[in-house]
Amino acid sequence: MELLRNAVRPYAWGSRTTIAELLGRPVPAPHPEAELWMGAHPGDPSRLDDERSLLDLVEADPVGQLGSTCAGQWGNRLPFLLKILAAEEALSLQAHPSAEQAREGYEREEAAGIARDARDRNYPDPTAKPELICALTEFHALAGFREPQRTVRLLRTLETPGLAPYTELLAGQPDSDGLRALFTTWITLPQTSLDTVLPELLDACVLHVKERGEFDLECRTVLELGEAHEGDAGVLAALLLNRIVLAPGEAIFLSAGNLHTYLHGTGVEILANSDNILRGGLTPKHVDVPELLRVLDFSCGEMPILRGEQVSPGMWRYPTPAPEFELSRLQWALGERDEVPLHSTGPQILICTSGAVRLLDTEGNKVELGRGQSVWLPASSPQVHVVPVEGAEAQVFRATPGAIV
Repeated sequence: MELLRNAVRPYAWGSRTTIAELLGRPVPAPHPEAELWMGAHPGDPSRLDDERSLLDLVEADPVGQLGSTCAGQWGNRLPFLLKILAAEEALSLQAHPSAEQAREGYEREEAAGIARDARDRNYPDPTAKPELICALTEFHALAGFREPQRTVRLLRTLETPGLAPYTELLAGQPDSDGLRALFTTWITLPQTSLDTVLPELLDACVLHVKERGEFDLECRTVLELGEAHEGDAGVLAALLLNRIVLAPGEAIFLSAGNLHTYLHGTGVEILANSDNILRGGLTPKHVDVPELLRVLDFSCGEMPILRGEQVSPGMWRYPTPAPEFELSRLQWALGERDEVPLHSTGPQILICTSGAVRLLDTEGNKVELGRGQSVWLPASSPQVHVVPVEGAEAQVFRATPGAIV
């Protein structure tokens, strides 16, 4: 069992309070802090108390650290990255490729001689990037294409002259193909057209919010995005996506091709250890529309909300089809003292998000985790039990590879 020291990523959309408070540092931080990374990502690997990086540790002893199954399946790499994500503003509108798309795109860009750190590089690595976000606070997101008939009702409610032809385009084909046609049209609109359509849309949203209409939340989101990203086609695309509000403990899984953005809130995010992102707007970064359209999944309907399946007293897991990771939540109410055993033949990372817990293994070793602290458990560790300190309320999130329980 090794305590971890983790990198904080200072993206502009981050919070100046959330991560600093979690880590017990002065608040506010001097600049926005968006993500706390826990894992062996080459860009910012976690470090142990003796200054070794987790990446070096895994590379030096992949079977001991990962277990033979995980090491063999993932080429001696830790397949997941665990994060605390703190969003004060919207992230870029984005989607991630499947494993097959990532391999093909990576090989294509390698053959073309595009530098892996080039601004216009889409595939810096050959791996998929599924992800799951579990809310720690109320968490707001756009994810997945809304059922088309409801989107038609939204567009007809707003009733702007500029939107009318696009509304009828979707009304004439209210299915995945119609969504593809409308999204493609919007994402490729010339700036002169956007400069006409978007102001009309924002005025209509202001009126709808004043009237507290059916689509109040969707319109408020469009207004926020329109103010922050003037003239951006991603503001139109936001009209097509499910507007989601997660309560603490609820989660959504983003599979390959799911168009999404996180808007506001704090969550625990787990994802495959990959940097492959195809952006669709709401960002000054590179947007490759043809490549985005190649990976997007235009399946539509409500996004499933995951609330966790209780697998034992004190432990809930969030099952997904992702082989790279699985997220579990350990929870104790005030006065509860149940020991939770961590059965695993693979590596684990745990982070305490509230209260304090004690980890004890069958060889008598123990580690105490306070709020904001995390620990690495290699596959070769003896079995570990977790118990709250002094019966206080406590919460811990646990990351493992998906195929290993």
